Amino acid sequence: MNKISKASGIATALAVALAVPSAFAQSADEGIARATERLAAYSNVPEFTAPGDPFDIRACAADKKMLSIPNSSANPFLKGIIDRMKAVGEDIGLEVVEWENQGQPNQWVQGFDFAVRNEFHVINLISGISPDTVEPQIRAANEAGLKTMTSHFYDPSFEPNPLISSALPIGFNEIGKILANWATVNTDGEAKIALVVSRDVPPTIPLVDGIMSELAENCPNCEIVREINVGVAEWGTKIQPSVQSALQAHPEINLVIPIYDSMSQFVIPALRLAGKLGDVKVATFNGTPFVLDFIQQGYVDMNIGESLDWIAYATIDGHMRDLCDLPVPDKLNVPFYIFDDGNVADAGTPAQFDTGYGDAYVTGFRTLWGLE
Repeated sequence: MNKISKASGIATALAVALAVPSAFAQSADEGIARATERLAAYSNVPEFTAPGDPFDIRACAADKKMLSIPNSSANPFLKGIIDRMKAVGEDIGLEVVEWENQGQPNQWVQGFDFAVRNEFHVINLISGISPDTVEPQIRAANEAGLKTMTSHFYDPSFEPNPLISSALPIGFNEIGKILANWATVNTDGEAKIALVVSRDVPPTIPLVDGIMSELAENCPNCEIVREINVGVAEWGTKIQPSVQSALQAHPEINLVIPIYDSMSQFVIPALRLAGKLGDVKVATFNGTPFVLDFIQQGYVDMNIGESLDWIAYATIDGHMRDLCDLPVPDKLNVPFYIFDDGNVADAGTPAQFDTGYGDAYVTGFRTLWGLE
């Protein structure tokens, strides 16, 4: 190679080397811009959209009973929804009963037996119990004339178990994308994440897929440093030490994402014991009031909220439509809304189940049901 061609080659190599970081920076900036734009849709107070045609809900609910079986009664999010469903039920003449349990499958089986023996009309599997795990019980309930329905469990991409009467899914994959985009924007594209999940809950899979796909598209320098998988029945004993250990082993972690916000009650002590409280961000999903209080206290940075009261109204609406052989909505009629330190005071101090989301849904459902 002569001196001229050698010099030209060096210059070309240098130009390429300089261009790579520039292109990477441009890609990262574009990703942050996309993530910011996508978050905007969840920053306005939600509007009510009717999930179907008007109907006489009191006629459907008259003398009917619904047993709601959560995956664990220790979950404050689920307890809050069921308590609100009881209140809505009183208003329309539907008796709503919770089957309290500690997250053990044999306890769910007992709930089915109780519903059949006591001539309930609807069994509601709420947010966590896969119908696949209780198929014999669903068959027995069907034979006894009961309808088994799910709510807040399936992602729209799932094919519901054919034994259930109907399903009211929510966008778990969508939630994952919101969490990823928030992480991208609020770490300037440098998120080093400890992800706390429960893979025994099937909706976890599309939610985590949403996080991974959105990070891959918008945050080339973001990383899941540690995934911490804890079964629902073990949250109280395993989340805190596992998160604390992850923080100590990986000091680069700057964000913890407990994908279901009731996990936060065990994440916050781990941050405190690791000396990271206030330094490591926390972002989560559900809108449980005590976690919204954590935002006001400076312990949590963001929570994707769903009004628990709105969920109760939407669940009752969908299940009563099914009970009266009306078309059932293809999803749970509940929007997502981002709470952070800029708007969390709107949820109340302390935060409430039905505050901060506006009240259009209450008037909307009551008008739809012929109550107003």
